[in-house]
Amino acid sequence: MNLSEKYPVKSEQKVAWGDMDAFGHVNNVIYYRYMESARIDYFSKLDILNSEVGTVVASSQCKYIKPVFYPDHLSIYSGVVEIRNSAFRMKYELYSHQQECIVAEGEAVVVCVDKLEMTKVLIPEYIKNKIIRLEKTVNNDLFKN
Repeated sequence: MNLSEKYPVKSEQKVAWGDMDAFGHVNNVIYYRYMESARIDYFSKLDILNSEVGTVVASSQCKYIKPVFYPDHLSIYSGVVEIRNSAFRMKYELYSHQQECIVAEGEAVVVCVDKLEMTKVLIPEYIKNKIIRLEKTVNNDLFKN
């Protein structure tokens, strides 16, 4: 399956020389930065950064499949795979153009919070509806059993 048919948001990332570590490949921490940039691209489609709620990452993980080296160019595909009351779970796939394959997969649980109190709040309905509409562009029904 073409990843663009699976995920509604595609982000582009050039691998910088400084992304590599002493072992000569992209440092594991940098993958989280790449996924963060993809998450912000997804958020921009929702206009969530300008809403009355804030977001925090409650948990995140990354499965490293193949090392990445400079110079490379990655396409990072992102989408929401689950909506909860106050949180949603995102998934990412990182595709290397140099290697022509997926080099990493990741997930993050994002919690909506009150911007002043930093306490958990319900996802606003209009944000939830934007997520649902965006995911439907790739036939992702978040509420099927």
